[in-house]
Order: sequence, then structure tokens, then C-alpha cells
Amino acid sequence: MLLLILSLVLLLGTHSLQIVAPAFRNGMISRMGEGAWKGIYSLFSIVEVAFVAYAFDQARQVTGVLYSPPIWTSHIALTLMVFSMICLVTSILPAGHIATKTKHPLVLAVKIWALAHLLANGETSSVLLFVSVLAWGVVMRISLKRRARAGEVVTRPFVSARYDIVAVVLGIALWAAFIWKLHEWLIGVQPLAM
Repeated sequence: MLLLILSLVLLLGTHSLQIVAPAFRNGMISRMGEGAWKGIYSLFSIVEVAFVAYAFDQARQVTGVLYSPPIWTSHIALTLMVFSMICLVTSILPAGHIATKTKHPLVLAVKIWALAHLLANGETSSVLLFVSVLAWGVVMRISLKRRARAGEVVTRPFVSARYDIVAVVLGIALWAAFIWKLHEWLIGVQPLAM
């Protein structure tokens, strides 16, 4: 469990640099250039996510159950994950209506993902992981709203509604891939009994 806590502190800490240490982040960008910073940051993020996944797998083998969710919550979780995947895809496309209305679709996707998984999982390690990520998402959204009011963050301008259609189609396809096999291959758990 300690390894999971350490991995979450590392992941969520580095993903909170803009909140807790904006001068450090801005200094690194000015020294390295934005492209190099984003490349190194992305590689580090991949390693951190892999570390969290490993630590989570280790923790869930030894932790107990805090609550046993009723079966119907898994149906809600599966439905919420459709919206999470759509928001995830929206975050990487040029802005359509979904992106401009949600303002920060990636943060929203993460919060929906965490909430959905909290509804379906009651193990101690799961609750720790998903509550931590959900809390990070809430703090990040509050920070982004404050920074937007201060003029530090500019939301993406609307480009075309066709990107909403693409986001919905690709989001549903990604959701279906996770339900079909991807979740089992990556996480080791089949989200839908088949």
C-alpha cells in the first residue's frame, strides 16, 4: 500500500506543478523550449502511470474491502465511462461544442473515470487510487477556473462541430475496445462479464 501512496504522490504531484510550482515549470520551458519540456514531461508521465499501475496491482493483492457496491452501480460506471472516453478524445481534437462547453475535457474525463470506478470498486487500494485522482481533478478544475479568470489560461476557440461527431464516434469505439478486451489486457480485469 505504501508503494501505491508513493506512486500517487509522484504522479499527482508532478501533474500539479502548474498549481504548486508554476515558476519551476515556466523556468524549465524557457530553458528547454516548450517542445522539449513536453516531450520529457510526457515520457516521465508514462513511467509514472506505469509505476501507479504496478503499485496498484501489488496493493490490491493485499488490501481488504471497504464496501461492496451493488451490481447496478457497475452499470452506471459503464455508462459514465462512455462520457469519459468521449471527453478524452475531445481533449486531443480541435475544439467543437463539447470542448468549448466543458472547457477542460481532459480534466473532466479524469474526474468521470475516477467517479465511475469508485462506484464499481470498494477495495481499499481502489478507493485510495480513485479518490486521490478524483480529488486531484477537482483541485485542478478549480485552479484552471481561477487561472482563466486571471487571464493565464485561454480556452480553445471553437473550430467545427464535426469534431464533436468524431469525438463521439471515436470515444464510443474506444469504450467498446476497453469493454471487449483492452481493459482486461491492460488492467487484468474484465469490466463486463461475458
